[in-house]
Formats: sequence, structure tokens, C-alpha cells
Amino acid sequence: MIPTILTLNAGSSSLKFRVFAREGLALLAKGAVSRIGGEAELKAALTGAEETQRALPARADHTAALEAVIDYIDAHDDGWRMEAVAHRVVHGGLGHTRATLVTPEVIAELTALVPFAPLHQPHNLAAMEASRRLVGDVPDIACFDTAFHTGRDPLFTHFALPREFHDKGVRRYGFHGLSYQWLSHVLAEDHPNLRAGRVIAAHLGNGASLCAMRDGVSVDTTMGMTAVDGVPMGTRSGALDPGAILLLRRSFGMELEEIEDLIYNRAGLLGLSGRTNDVATLLRDDSAEARFALDYFALRCAQAAAGLAVSLGGIDAMVFTGGIGENAAPVRAAILRHMAHLGAFDVMIIAANEEKMMAMEAVALLGSGA
Repeated sequence: MIPTILTLNAGSSSLKFRVFAREGLALLAKGAVSRIGGEAELKAALTGAEETQRALPARADHTAALEAVIDYIDAHDDGWRMEAVAHRVVHGGLGHTRATLVTPEVIAELTALVPFAPLHQPHNLAAMEASRRLVGDVPDIACFDTAFHTGRDPLFTHFALPREFHDKGVRRYGFHGLSYQWLSHVLAEDHPNLRAGRVIAAHLGNGASLCAMRDGVSVDTTMGMTAVDGVPMGTRSGALDPGAILLLRRSFGMELEEIEDLIYNRAGLLGLSGRTNDVATLLRDDSAEARFALDYFALRCAQAAAGLAVSLGGIDAMVFTGGIGENAAPVRAAILRHMAHLGAFDVMIIAANEEKMMAMEAVALLGSGA
């Protein structure tokens, strides 16, 4: 029997999975269920094999999506024995600074954090609930996007509000931590001298942020209390004047739910272009609106990187990752043009692998006997 780790990354309408061998973390299978709640479909493949597709019942939920994943694994495993299910959890708050076993108490704590990550946390929790009911007597392990950013200097965790609010959790947490943790791991393996220096990492995708790292540790990052802060994203606004939120409520009569929908789902590249949040499509579009959206995105990312260089006292390397960071060369080039005045520094691309980072955390936790 081959001991394995299953990783789950649940979004609002998708459930991505990977199966890793516990020993050596070789990738055995991967796939995703897309369009959950609508015309859901599973696409999956064993490593080295052709992809298979399967339609799910109409309006399938996250439980049905995980059932399809488990059915696929059961039908294709070659002597696998699942030893843990590792879940990506966007927000761990102050109480979760490393991967942890999922218990009813942990579920309650993470549920209380839903207002801090309304676009992600409910779906992370839904996957955990489905896993507990469907997978059987296998430990569920929560891996947190906020954990990598814990331990930062208070200068980088406070808002300019009375301290009592910081003490109540109104503070800068930072996100995409599993991605940055993976970058730190890769740099330690392949570029140890750079890792010891001043690195600005840019996780650019439909969700986007940048992180300042020294010695592979988070010093500062663009996202704050929620995953809507920082640079503009696919459909999220990024940093927004707090007064604009008040104006939308007082003068435009928008309800809080409408404002939330605006800044999470109708802003960013989609809102700026009026067309799409897909960067590949925008790069093929020669309209002024598409160009403006991409120019704005590149400028804001470069401004954020320059600010992070201040936090680090300079920059030795810029690392791009994520769907845009890895694949959109014109966007990378535009960001770097804006940063030319910062002097010479190394530039590299490292493929994101949050799933393998989750598997590594699960193996470490299981090995510790926790």
C-alpha cells in the first residue's frame, strides 16, 4: 500500500485536488471540479495519463464535488492508502500560526473568521464538513494562508486606529502565505544566497498580492485584514479609500451586501476594463479600456513593490508567481519598467505550488504525532 496525502483547495465554484505519495511527495493525481452550483464538471488525471472528464448533477454543491473526487480516486488508485486530507484555509486569525488538525473547536474558531474572508472562508469550511462525512476516519488538516505572515514587527500589523481595535483583531494579517512559503522553500533549495537577502515576491493571479521577505521570512505584505486589500485583482478592488465606502453607503444608498459584491466581484481588472478579468483576453484586446486596465494593474503592482523595498531597505530579487506572474510576460515587463529606478536586481519566475506546500505541512504534522 502507498500512503498518500489528499489536498483540497475549495473556492466559491471550484474544488481543486491533488494526491501525493506521503514518502517523497510524488504527485500521483490531480484535478478539479469547476462550476459548482451550476453545470459542474470534474476534470482529473493520473500523473502521466490523459485527462478524464465527468459531468456532475445539476447544481451540485461542494459535498457532491468531493464525492466526485473521492469516486475518481477510488476508481483509479493503485494501492493508495489515504492518511490525511489537507485543506487550504484562507484565514487562520491570530490563533492559528501553523497547520493544525481540524476539530470541532477549530471549526468554530474558523467560522468566526468568515467576516474577514467572506469570499473564501465559507467554502473552505464546506470542504472540511464534506470531508469529515465522506472520507472516513482520516485526519483533516487545516493549512493557513495567514500563517506565513505571523511574527511580523507591529509596525507592519497595525492600522492607524486606536490600539483597542488592533487587540480585537482589526489588524493586518496578510494572505497567499502558502504560496510565499513555497517560494521560500524553493529559494532555500535553489538560491540560498538570494533567500538570505531582500526578496519581493509577487503572487499575481485572479487574487494578487506582494510580499517582502528577508531570510525567507515575511516582513511586510500588501494584503491587510482581508483578501480584498492591496493591489487590484481580477474582480477585487484592492486598496480603496475608506471614505469611498462611506460615500457608496450614504450618497448612493448601497446596502453593505451590494458594496461587498462590488469590491469583491465587480471591481479590479473586470471593473476597470468593463470586459473581463482574464489577462490573456485583455492582452489580445486592443481597446483603450483593456490597455488602461493592464496599465493600471502594472503601475499599482510596481508602486506596491517600491513600498515593500522601503520595508526591506532595498531589493535584491523580484520573484513572480501565480497565473499572471508566471504566464503574462508583457505584464511582468511593464511592472519591471516602472521599477527601473530602483537599480539592478535579480528577476525570476517560480511556479506556484501551494498544494505541495500543504502536503509538506501535513506530513510534518503527522510526523510530529500531533
